Amino acid sequence: MTDLVLREQRGAAAHLIINRPDKLNSLNVPVFEALDAHVRAIAADPTGVAVVVLRGAGRCFSAGHDLGDIATGEKLPEPNYQSKVIERLANLPLPVISAVHGHCYTGALELALAGDLILAAESAKFADTHAKWALTPVWGLSQRLPRRVGTSKAREMMFTCRTYSGREAEAMGLANACFADDAFEAAIDAWTAEIAANSSFSHAANKRLLDRTDGLPLPAGLAHEVYRGEGVGPDMRDRIAAFSSRKKG
Repeated sequence: MTDLVLREQRGAAAHLIINRPDKLNSLNVPVFEALDAHVRAIAADPTGVAVVVLRGAGRCFSAGHDLGDIATGEKLPEPNYQSKVIERLANLPLPVISAVHGHCYTGALELALAGDLILAAESAKFADTHAKWALTPVWGLSQRLPRRVGTSKAREMMFTCRTYSGREAEAMGLANACFADDAFEAAIDAWTAEIAANSSFSHAANKRLLDRTDGLPLPAGLAHEVYRGEGVGPDMRDRIAAFSSRKKG
């Protein structure tokens, strides 16, 4: 594995850390290759991993797509490579948290939106600046952003290229929660521990259920839940027994 993305295990959480702090973690092909290697490794063997946290080293999450690479032309391993890596991250069968502090601009926002949840520090700065550079999104923003904040707010972000603070992101639903910077690490650990305490079977099944019914009419979504749901997990009996024992005690 390359050092451009580090993997750090904290309890049951695998932290994937974009590690290009001298470039504000700007995203180039080698960074995506490193991220892809970690994502594939977790997908192949998730033992000991209940949740994935994506974050950045140093001053920020990421300043976005490396504009120097865009200007000179990138050599991709395959067409649409970055969007495929982001899709593989989003499709991991366990919860993914994007933990954002500092800059999270444009391509970095597209990457962060692959998370099931976004946690923000007060220092976070979110923006979609594609229009500032005469670009359009190709890594999923046009689909994931309106699903998170609504079409009207997505249009505002895309048309104005404004920057939004962590608190503003929380208020609009872009971030699930926002924390003071000095409490951010503890908050991430608390969220991951709370998620890890629940059933990995349920997390994977519920994630698939939400993904597969997204956009369906209500009757079709309800029918999918009832008739195509995945039922109960192998840990159900043990969890109920443990709860009953604690209750008796």
